[in-house]
Amino acid sequence: MVAPKKGKNASAQSRPGRSLALILIAIVALTGGMFAAGHTTPRLGIDLAGGTSITLRAVPEAGQESAINKTNMDTAVEIMERRVNGLGVSEAEVQTQGDRNIIVNIPKGTNSEEARQQVGTTAKLYFRPVLATELSGANATGTPSPSATGNASDKATGEATDKATDGAADQDEATDGDKASDAPSGSPSADSSPQGRAASDALKADPSPSGGASDGASPSPSASAPGDDANAKLQAEYAALDCTDAAARAKAGDGAKQGDSMVACGQNAQGQWQKYVLGPAAVDGTDVDSSEAVFNTQTAAGWTVTMKFTDGGAKKFADITGKLAQNQSPQNQFAIVLDNEVVSDPYVSQALTGGSAEISGSFDQEEAQGLANMLSYGALPLTFKEDSVTTVTAALGGDQLEAGLIAGAIGLALVILYLLVYYRGLSFIAVASLLVSAGLTYVIMSLLGPTIGFALNLPAVCGAIVAIGITADSFIVYFERVRDEIREGRSLRPAVERAWPRARRTILVSDFVSFLAAAVLFVVTVGKVQGFAFTLGLTTLLDVVVVFLFTKPLLTLMARRRFFASGHKWSGLDPKSLGAKPPLRRTRRPARPAGHVDPKEA
Repeated sequence: MVAPKKGKNASAQSRPGRSLALILIAIVALTGGMFAAGHTTPRLGIDLAGGTSITLRAVPEAGQESAINKTNMDTAVEIMERRVNGLGVSEAEVQTQGDRNIIVNIPKGTNSEEARQQVGTTAKLYFRPVLATELSGANATGTPSPSATGNASDKATGEATDKATDGAADQDEATDGDKASDAPSGSPSADSSPQGRAASDALKADPSPSGGASDGASPSPSASAPGDDANAKLQAEYAALDCTDAAARAKAGDGAKQGDSMVACGQNAQGQWQKYVLGPAAVDGTDVDSSEAVFNTQTAAGWTVTMKFTDGGAKKFADITGKLAQNQSPQNQFAIVLDNEVVSDPYVSQALTGGSAEISGSFDQEEAQGLANMLSYGALPLTFKEDSVTTVTAALGGDQLEAGLIAGAIGLALVILYLLVYYRGLSFIAVASLLVSAGLTYVIMSLLGPTIGFALNLPAVCGAIVAIGITADSFIVYFERVRDEIREGRSLRPAVERAWPRARRTILVSDFVSFLAAAVLFVVTVGKVQGFAFTLGLTTLLDVVVVFLFTKPLLTLMARRRFFASGHKWSGLDPKSLGAKPPLRRTRRPARPAGHVDPKEA
C-alpha cells in the first residue's frame, strides 16, 4: 500500500481538528463582534432600502458657457463623490446625465440632508481684505456709507472708539481681536469672526505696503476699485444690499472675479446679518492643502476648521497678513469668503508664517466637519443648481431582491440535489462547507457596513449567488481527485492525502483567476457594478479559507469513519461503482526450494 508522506505534513494531516477549531473560533469571534457592534444585518443600498435622488444642473456664469464641458463635468462628479464619501456615506451614486446634469443617489439611513447640501456647494474659498462692514436690514442701528470703517454691533459703543485710537500705540493692551498673534502655527483667532466681535476695527482699503495707514484715515471702497464706474456700482450694490433678505444674500457678489472688489454677507453669533465691502482676493481655496474640523479647548471658540496651505499658499498668506499687520488697528482685518458668503473675518497683528490658518464662527460639530470636508476636496469647477429632489422607495428593489433570492434558493437547491445524487455521502461535507461559507459571508458583510460603509445592493446579491457555483466547483475538484486515487486501487485514507496536493493547485489557480477578474472589474467600473465585483472577490477569498480550513480537514476525519473508509455504496466512494483497479500491492519473487539449482547457473 502506498502511504502518505512522512514528516511535518503527515503530522498536520493527522490533526485536522486544529484546522476545524481555528475556523470555528474565527466564526464565533466574528459573530460576537457583529452582535457587539449592534449591526446584525448587512447594510442595504439605495435600490434595496430606498433613499434620496438629487438632480443638479450646471449653470454657466456670464460669458463662460464653454466651461460646461465633459472635462469639468467629470471633475465635478469626482469631487462630489469624494465629498459624499467623506461624510461616511457609502454606495452613493454620482453620475452625469446628458451634457449638464448630474444625478446623485444617496441611500436611506445616511445623513442625506447634509450630503444634499454638500454635493452642489461650489466651495469657492477666498481670503479678501475687508473695506467696510455694518449690520444689515432692520437690525442696523445706522446707515453708514461704503467708506465706513465700523460695524454697527453692540460692542461698538464707547469701547470701540478707545481701541481705534489707542490700539496701535500700546501693543501690550491688545484687544480680544488681536489673539491671532498668539495663536499657534499662525492661526487667526476665533474671537475675530463676524459673529459678535468688536465692530470698531476695520481694514483700510489698500492693504499693500504702499498704502499709508499711519494717518488712521478710513478709506472708501473706491481705493481698490478699478475705476469710477466700478466704484459707483460697488457703492450702489453696498447701499442696496439687505442681507436679511435670502434672495439678496444669494445674489450678493455674483459676477465678481478674484481680482475685483465685491459685496458679501455674513452672520454673527446673535443671528444678525452683516454686509461687507471686500477687496480683491489675496489667497484662494486652491492654495489650501488640507482641512480638518477640531474642537478648540483653549478658548471659547468651540468647533473650528483648521487649514494647511500649500507652499505657494503659505507664502501668499504670509504676505497678506504681513501687509495687514503693518496697519493700525482697526485696519487689519480680512474676510474668509466661502461661495460669496463671509464665514469668518479675523484680525491680525503680525505676519502669520506658519503655513496654516483657522476658521471659526460659532460652528457646531456637523457644520465644522462639513466645511472641512468641502475645503479638503476642493471647489467644483462649475456652479450647480438643484433641479429636483425625489425620494426613492425600496418597493421595486424589494421585489427584485425577492426574485433574486428565489433564484438563488432554486440554484442552491439544484446544486445540493446534484451533490446528493452524484456524491451521496460526500454531499454532507459539501453542504456543510457551503453553510460555513454562507455564514462567514453574511457575518463579514454585516461587519463591513459600519466599518467601511459597504452596502449590499442587487448586483452584490448576484455576486453572492455566482459565488455558490465557484465554491461548489472547489469541492468537486477535490472530490474527483480523491475518486481518481481510489480508481487507481488506493484505499480512502491515503487517497484523501494524495489527492489534496493536486486538487489544491487546481483550486488555487481557479480562485486566483476569479479574484483577478473581480479585482479588475472593481477598478475599471463605477456604481453598482463595483458591488458585484466586491462580493465576488470577497466570496472567492472565503472559498479558499473554507476549503483549506474546513472541507479538507472534515474529509480527513470522515475518511477515518467506517462508513466512508469501507467504501459503502452510499458513501460516494464505493471502489466497485467507481471501477477501481485491484489494490496496489508490492510483488515479491518466490523463494527457491532447498537444493534447487538453476540450469542457467549450472
